This record gives sequence, structure tokens and C-alpha cells, in this order.
Amino acid sequence: MMEQHTGKIGIREYIAMVILMIGTKLADDLPSILFQKLENAAWFTPIIAGFISIIPIFFLIKVLSQYPKTNLMEILQIILGKPIGYLFVFMLWIMGLAANTFDTAIYTDIIGTMYFTETPTIFIYIVLMAVSAYGAKKGLEQIGSVAASVITYIKVSLFIALILAFSNGNINYIFPIFGPGKWEVVKESSLKVSLYIDFIYLGVIASYVSSTKAFTKGTWISLIIVIIEIPIAMLAYLCLFDYESVKLLNYPFHETIRYISLGFLTNIETFFFPFWLLASFVRFSIYLYISAVMFGWLFKIKNFEYLIPPFATLLVILGMIPETPTFTVADMKAKALSFATPTFFFLPLILWSIMKIRGGNKNEKKEM
Repeated sequence: MMEQHTGKIGIREYIAMVILMIGTKLADDLPSILFQKLENAAWFTPIIAGFISIIPIFFLIKVLSQYPKTNLMEILQIILGKPIGYLFVFMLWIMGLAANTFDTAIYTDIIGTMYFTETPTIFIYIVLMAVSAYGAKKGLEQIGSVAASVITYIKVSLFIALILAFSNGNINYIFPIFGPGKWEVVKESSLKVSLYIDFIYLGVIASYVSSTKAFTKGTWISLIIVIIEIPIAMLAYLCLFDYESVKLLNYPFHETIRYISLGFLTNIETFFFPFWLLASFVRFSIYLYISAVMFGWLFKIKNFEYLIPPFATLLVILGMIPETPTFTVADMKAKALSFATPTFFFLPLILWSIMKIRGGNKNEKKEM
């Protein structure tokens, strides 16, 4: 078994981490991707996808609760057998690496095109990954502590930005509510359930949470929060710009904070940008940590923390390959969302079904 930390993170730290992992998606290119096909009904997607994701998350928690002291990788091997379990873990690691490459490339592009236009892209990428790797190297307890410390300030800044966006917007832009049609909205939203695939990867660190009850409660609370805040943010973009304009904006959140003003105060994006950047550092620290844990398990590396700097370097190398990440990476990311959805939806169901057929876990005491 891979070496585990003795320390645990509490429910408060866990919830803060999850919200920053998933909630920051409202501030990257995800809204723009969703608006492309669903137009002014795109804000339904996080809601519908969120409700559908309840099914795989429910069964994932059921499986994890049967093995409270075991990580997701070992559970996959126990239930599916060593060869197949190992293959699934490797597949999940590859998917995570690809997602991290897309996201870090996009975030680097946001910083470079929206804020530091004269700074070389490679320098921005290195700084982003260096700070994230430093945070990841400190360990999950420190990441959770930082996330819990800054979550209130980050969400307050987001709340202010959205209030200003709605006050400057036009509510009539949301009509017709179902855009291209109800069936199209449901179909496209169902293909984007992997918006919440991070919950699968959180199974990797489930044993680091103080208790199974805390993990379960924290997961459901986090899901409810992100299902609410992402659609509200997308509604704010829609009311401010109309869907035709949002489709042309690569990063609606950052265009929003550049557009809004507070009385005589202009250029207030300098107030919101640091909070978004802080959330981004925490997000990628978590991703790097989880990626290192999975790779360490795959190749029997006990001191997996030493893998974090090499992984950060790898992401810089891979992320610099696309010449125009604004378009090429966004297109790949849109396809990856649909590709990853079946894995997210069916894997927990398969694990639970096989576990029940075998009579559940007889070696571990259920902790719920």
C-alpha cells in the first residue's frame, strides 16, 4: 500500500477545496463552450448536468463508504481485479493529465491575453506552475488550510462582480428561455455531465478526509453550491452581453470584470483578478497533488510528493505545444467533455454493481 499522511483534512477544508476546483470553471472558457450550441439556454447545462451527476456520485460514495481506509485506486483493483483495475487507474490518470494540460494552457492564455499582454507566455506558464507545484508539495493539509482561509474572500469578490453584472445587464436577454429547444438543451447538457468529473478524482483523496461521513456530507454540500453558482454566473454573462456576444467572448468572466464599474471607480478588474488568481493556484495545486498520488500508486512510488515538480514541468511542455490555445485547446476541451461523460457516469455504477453481486465488502466495517 502507498504511504499515507497521518494528518486529515476536515469537512470545512474539503468543501473549500472542492468548490475552488469546480467553481473556478465559471471563470475560464467553459461558459463560452456551452454557449456555442445552446445559445441563451446554456445556463441550464450546469443544472441539468449537475442533477444527472447525482447518480454516479451517489454510487461512488456508496462504494467508497465500504472501504473507508482505502483509496480509489485500490478499490478499483479490489473490485475489478488487478489487471483491469490498474488499466482503469491508468486511463483516469491520462484523462486527468489531458484535462490539466488543457486547463493550465487556457489559464495561461487568460493571464497573457487579458492582463499581462507584454509578458512572454512561457514565463507566465512557469510562474503559474511553480506556485501551484509549491502549494502541492506542501501537502493536502496545507492546501486544504489555504483553501478554507481564502474561500470566503474569493466568493465575496465573485458575488460583488455578479451583482454588478446583473445591475448593468438586461434580463430580457434570457428569452426565449429554452433557446434552440428543450430537447436540444437536455441532450447537450447530458453530454456535458463530465463538468463534475472532478468528483471521481476526489475519491483518490477520500481516505485523507477526517471521516467517511465528512466526505459524504462535504461532497453533497459542494455539489449543491457549484450547481447554483455556475448557472448564476452564466446568467450574469448572458444578461450583460446577450448570447451572440458571449459566443464571441473566449473568457466571459474576465470580460465582465473589465466591463463593469462601481460608481466613479473604473478598471476594477484589478480588484477581482488577484482573487481569481489565488483560486487558480489552489485549484492546480490540488490537481497536481492528485496526479502525483495516482502516478505514485501506479508505479509503486511511496514518496510521490517528489513527482510534483516534474509533473508541473511536463504540463508546461505539453501546454506550450498548441500555438493558439484560445481556439485549439478550447475545441479539444469541448470534445473531451463529451468523451469523458460515459466514464464519469458508468464507472461508479459498474463498481457498485460488481460489489453488490459479490456480496459487498466483508473485510471492512462500514462507516456510515
